[in-house]
Amino acid sequence: MVMVQTGTMRTIEDHRRDVTALVAGISGALETETLAVSGEELTAHPERHRDRVLAGDLLSPSSLPAFDNSQMDGYAVLSADLVAASADAPVVLPVARRVAAGDPFARHAAGTATPIMTGAAVPEGADAVIPIELADPPAFPADEDDVAVRFTAPVASGTFVRTAGSDIARGNVLLRAGSRLGPAQLGVVAGTGATSVPVRRRPRVLLVSTGHEIRDPGTALQPGQIYDANTVALTAALQSIGCAVTAVPCRSDDAADLLAIVTREAPAIDLVVTVGGVSAGAREVVRDAFESRGVRFEKVAMQPGGPQGYGLATLPPTVPIVCLPGNPVSALVSFEAFLRPAILSALGVQAPLRELRRGRAAHPFDSPPATHQLRRGIVRDDGSLELVGGPSSHLLHSYAESTVLVHVPLGVSAVAAGDELDYWRIDG
Repeated sequence: MVMVQTGTMRTIEDHRRDVTALVAGISGALETETLAVSGEELTAHPERHRDRVLAGDLLSPSSLPAFDNSQMDGYAVLSADLVAASADAPVVLPVARRVAAGDPFARHAAGTATPIMTGAAVPEGADAVIPIELADPPAFPADEDDVAVRFTAPVASGTFVRTAGSDIARGNVLLRAGSRLGPAQLGVVAGTGATSVPVRRRPRVLLVSTGHEIRDPGTALQPGQIYDANTVALTAALQSIGCAVTAVPCRSDDAADLLAIVTREAPAIDLVVTVGGVSAGAREVVRDAFESRGVRFEKVAMQPGGPQGYGLATLPPTVPIVCLPGNPVSALVSFEAFLRPAILSALGVQAPLRELRRGRAAHPFDSPPATHQLRRGIVRDDGSLELVGGPSSHLLHSYAESTVLVHVPLGVSAVAAGDELDYWRIDG
């Protein structure tokens, strides 16, 4: 990896810190809601449960497992009965009545072997389970009367027994505040018998894609016009972290039109996100509208996505606003670098950043040393990082084919095949 000296610039970390501090101001308004948890609720109202965040620590109302149960199909035994068992001198035990999952608790008689199914309660008096394949014969008898089973080895107490509370004990913290509620989290809530959880209200985000040239997909385009990819892409991105999005494009380069949209919608929202109009050129609608109203516009040393804006915009009302660049890849990369961790942090998520992983470059490439580059790519079967498409911010199809964002740090002008690089997975 070739390194060169660079000057002092505003880094990704600098901008993320400031955006996170700004968005943290909405946290107090995200009051607690009660979310019902059941199969019926999930199927009837899937949108209510998707991408929610726990508002407070949740204590387990019961233990998991609730009782000692069998990890295997086999025989429940008292380990003391098999101390002398060997291949030369097997222990022969009469077979007792079978116990299946869901049966009432039973009692095990010393000197017998109780057939038991996976998940069934271990009968009182037994302290181990021997898998059926280790028994002789290695199958349950069809008729349990007057039959016996042979064992050729001793067994330790507790073998293949799932002890009560070994997963979680009643009264212990089941899930921490800030936990994101995915399938496993909702499943364990239901498994303990809980029927509801406290969650943070969804942040209400006003998303305004800007540009005189943007039009809705499906409409007829005039020369110079383009379809609006940013509204759909950023709405999906914001929804993926639990936001409730109101999308109102501004198809104008007139600052008054943009201000009218934001002023109209602001009373019902927590955060404004704009896309486009943040550079230093003429007719930069977002900059024209908000730079004189308390919003800072700066250049971050990253590619794509250098021009950025953020601040408390005084309209009235005063509203926090994050301004992303307009090229689709720049907008999505900026969401990953700044907006996603800021909103998750405001929701109380303890690890809001994507996990930083490490891989080796599959091929050599150059990088502008004055910027921290975030390149689209995939992870090959051998674990190496293959770039997809070039660095240009209009290559949205390349982003759609990618599963990772590869980090090329400030000061790096060339990467050789085999060089180690950090990356984020963006496919989940």
